Amino acid sequence: MKVILNKDLSPLGEEGDVKEVARGYARNYLFPRGIALPYTDRNVALFESRKGEIEARKEEKRKDALGLKEKLEGLGLVIVMPAGANGKLYGAVTSQTVADELVKQGFPVERKRIELPGNSFKSVGKYKVTVKLYESAAAELTITVEGQPIKVETRSAPARGGRRRQDAEAAEAKREQPEGQQSGEGTAAPAESAVSAAGAQEATDQKA
Repeated sequence: MKVILNKDLSPLGEEGDVKEVARGYARNYLFPRGIALPYTDRNVALFESRKGEIEARKEEKRKDALGLKEKLEGLGLVIVMPAGANGKLYGAVTSQTVADELVKQGFPVERKRIELPGNSFKSVGKYKVTVKLYESAAAELTITVEGQPIKVETRSAPARGGRRRQDAEAAEAKREQPEGQQSGEGTAAPAESAVSAAGAQEATDQKA
C-alpha cells in the first residue's frame, strides 16, 4: 500500500516521502498515529503545497547534523571496562555501550545510528566509530577503551579466622565448667560411692 509520511519515522523515511508499506501496518499503526496519510490525489496536492516548509525543516536538520558532527569528532570518548592483565575485556563494548556513554556526555544518539567495526570491541585500545547523523552526514568518533582490574577476594583467610574463633569459644566454655565436670569425674564419683556403701552394708549383714 502506498502512503505519504506526515512525520519523520526512522528508518522508514521522512515527512513528505512516499513509501510502500503493508496494508495492516498502515491501518493499525501509521494512520491512527497520524504518521502517514493514504496516497490520494487530495493528499498529494496537500503535500505539494507544504513542500517549501518541509524543505526548510530538512535544511535545518542538515545544519544541526553538521554542528553535531563537529562536536562528536572533537569529543574523544573514554570507556572503562573490567579487563584481565592481557587486556581482554570481561564482556564487550557494543553500540549500546557507546550510546549510553554519549548520553552521559549530553549527546542522545540512537543506538542504531552507531556502527562499530566488527560490531563490538573485546580488548582495550583506541577505536574509530561511525555515527550516522542526517542524510549522508556522519561523524567519526574516537573511542579509547581502558581496562579496570578486577579484585579477587580470598576466602580461605576468613575461614581460618572463623576456626580460631570457634576454638577460643570452646576453650572459654571449658574453663567456665566446674573442675570435676572437665575430666568427667563429676559423673563417675556418685556411682563409685554407691558401690562402696552397698559393699559395707553386705559385710555388716554377714557379721550379724
